[in-house]
Amino acid sequence: MALDADWAERWVRRTADAIADAKGELTELDRQIGDGDHGENLDRGFKAVVVRLDDVAAESSAADERTVGDVLKLVATTLMSTVGGASGPLYGTAYLRAAKVSGRPQIDPPAVVAVLEAALEGVSSRGKATVGEKTMVDAWHAAVEAAEAAAGDGGSELDVLRAAAEAADRAATATIPLIATKGRASYLGERSAGHEDPGARSTALVLGAAMAAALSGPTPADPRGAA
Repeated sequence: MALDADWAERWVRRTADAIADAKGELTELDRQIGDGDHGENLDRGFKAVVVRLDDVAAESSAADERTVGDVLKLVATTLMSTVGGASGPLYGTAYLRAAKVSGRPQIDPPAVVAVLEAALEGVSSRGKATVGEKTMVDAWHAAVEAAEAAAGDGGSELDVLRAAAEAADRAATATIPLIATKGRASYLGERSAGHEDPGARSTALVLGAAMAAALSGPTPADPRGAA
């Protein structure tokens, strides 16, 4: 199993599918404590990313050697230009920072950790948020901690991705009882408790897609691999 540019593209395409499937859920979560547009915005953004990936594939020759960072940079610039609200800048910055540390044809477990750490740094710096404030930072931070532990134990690329995805999923659920102190949800004060943070949930979807993309390679029928 190689975490190369093809994997990165499968990751993005799977993310687009996961966001599309969860659009209604994400929008409802955001309606409860935010603007109510998180699902719609992300779905529009990742659909635009897939279109851009298709355009690049049509323009490139078979001899072109892409890096993981090339794919992640395309995601970043597309999201920043197509997604409104807070989602575009936050995710765009996360992917852009991740692209800067993955400019190679293939990444190993320590490099996977570096990608996640860079994404967390991007989200934290852009959103001025820290752990425990009921934002997507909670999910990213948990993912990074789990990934670091898995890599430190000698885990494979898949082990690191699985640890990150599972930790992000748990962290998203763990935002339910928290009181938001950052972003629009903070306007609700104690009333924000009892609702899952939509950004943390979408982060779990993104990292779950990364793991799924690593589990299955491309097939002749579907370059993204099995659903």
